[in-house]
Amino acid sequence: MRKPTVVDIDHKFDGGSGISLTALTNTQINNLATLGKVWGFLKYHHPQIISGQHHWDYDLFRILPVVLAAPDSPTASAAILEWTTGLGDVSPCNPCASLDENGLYFRPNLEWIADTALLGKGLSQRLNSIYRNRAVLDKQFYVSLFPNIGNPVFQHELAYKTAKLPDPGFQLLALYRFWNIIQYWFPYRDVMSEDWDKVLTEFIPRIALAKTSEAYQRELIVLIARAHDTHANLWSSLKARPPVGDCQIPVNLRFIENRAVVAGYAKPEAARDTGLNPGDVITEIDDVPVSKLIADLTPYYAASNDSRRMLDMMRSMTNGGCGEANIQVLRDNRDIKLKAKRVNVEQSNRWHDLPGDTFRLLSKDVAYLKLSSVKSDDAKHYVESATGTKGLIIDIRNYPSNFMVFALGSLLVQKETQFARFTIGDLSSPGAFHWGESVSLTPAQPHYSGKIVILVDEVSLSSAEYTTMAFRAAPGAVVVGSTTAGADGNVSPIPLPGGLQGAISGIGVFYPDKKPTQRIGIIPDVVVRPTIAGIRAGRDEVLEEGIRQIVGKDVTVEQMGKMYRESN
Repeated sequence: MRKPTVVDIDHKFDGGSGISLTALTNTQINNLATLGKVWGFLKYHHPQIISGQHHWDYDLFRILPVVLAAPDSPTASAAILEWTTGLGDVSPCNPCASLDENGLYFRPNLEWIADTALLGKGLSQRLNSIYRNRAVLDKQFYVSLFPNIGNPVFQHELAYKTAKLPDPGFQLLALYRFWNIIQYWFPYRDVMSEDWDKVLTEFIPRIALAKTSEAYQRELIVLIARAHDTHANLWSSLKARPPVGDCQIPVNLRFIENRAVVAGYAKPEAARDTGLNPGDVITEIDDVPVSKLIADLTPYYAASNDSRRMLDMMRSMTNGGCGEANIQVLRDNRDIKLKAKRVNVEQSNRWHDLPGDTFRLLSKDVAYLKLSSVKSDDAKHYVESATGTKGLIIDIRNYPSNFMVFALGSLLVQKETQFARFTIGDLSSPGAFHWGESVSLTPAQPHYSGKIVILVDEVSLSSAEYTTMAFRAAPGAVVVGSTTAGADGNVSPIPLPGGLQGAISGIGVFYPDKKPTQRIGIIPDVVVRPTIAGIRAGRDEVLEEGIRQIVGKDVTVEQMGKMYRESN
């Protein structure tokens, strides 16, 4: 039986934080920002907290009233110092943790603990003493590193599913928890392009004063989006993300040539009644220009780069209440007004690969393998089936159904070949990340000796990107398509008050030469994007370019299939 921990024993605030707020002054906001930073620093540095001696969430609720009542910054700092001192003295460390500059990727962002203007001399000295005397650790109470991988695991973080919202205390706790996880455990903190301190100050009133559960969730969604990480989202609450509604127009939209384009049908039997055709450019929805919708929705869509953000917005753009919607489209240079019905559409994966079999021969010279339905146990069979072809097209415009990096990647190389490198967090020096060893493919049989062409686009995310990095290491491999989602690395879930679930990318993923992938994505060797004309004609222009890379001439998929059938 598991031994009870402090979070199992302390039930003081199970019924609510006891914090009531209707407004916040600038002084209170600034003092709350200081408290949030000190609370997070102590959580990951003070021996009493990292050893699990305090229910640190509930200790926050104990100090919050005092800080909220402070008339100025010095008074708040003095209260926080007294609270910190009450945790007890920190014994001199032996051995002490240190930052080894050899292999260090980036340092903790802790300059603020020396800011006596912000903290006051006594609190600054106290925090610096705690930091200097930090011990060498292989575990912490609120965070650990996943064995053999290294992404953070946030154990003992409670989701407080029964918390009655709104509750300003629990809402502030959510902000502080997520903000400090980014501060200390996000491997891509250095490429966020946000002043993270200003983000904390900005969101204190936005989240603490949210008057409904839905408003609280929406503010969290906007906060999390500031991390610029496609993995980082409030995954439990996507229905609260605008535009809200249980129904949508049953078409698949893609952002093509900077326009919202009907690329196909999500529910063909219902889509025919909409009057929308593939290649139609939607310009207005319910009399609101699409350009304004995009501008209004952008803050709510967490993504590492614009290509992925636009993909996700297009997938939700037509959401709304069930029933009729006014749609304006551009078709053959004519504006057309339609009434399209929003219906319930079962959400499914919208990949851009070929429908049909996982593996097939497009011709005697070209083999095709899509990873959305692939099986790792069949890797050797795929290669054997492709024997004798000039090239193998591996379509990763999807999410791999099985982990194929080594099962298939090893059959594409002839020697030990590095393809990726990681950065890992540091339990002894939270906020620091260190370089790990490079990851390699080891050759195996049967070896495929033809040309490798890899297809990617904005759908290609995380495991799809990592897989592309591995297959790209094959001699002469060519990546065709457009920029991928730019979020790689194992995902670390984050429980948040209200029974909510967030996440971040938990480890940094780089090329062997330390070139980054986060926010950048996989940059193709040959850039090809769908066109509106191609959508109207029913063509797959990315796949066509993949074929051309192998056979050396332009040919459509249909033409290739016809030639193959005639030759057999």
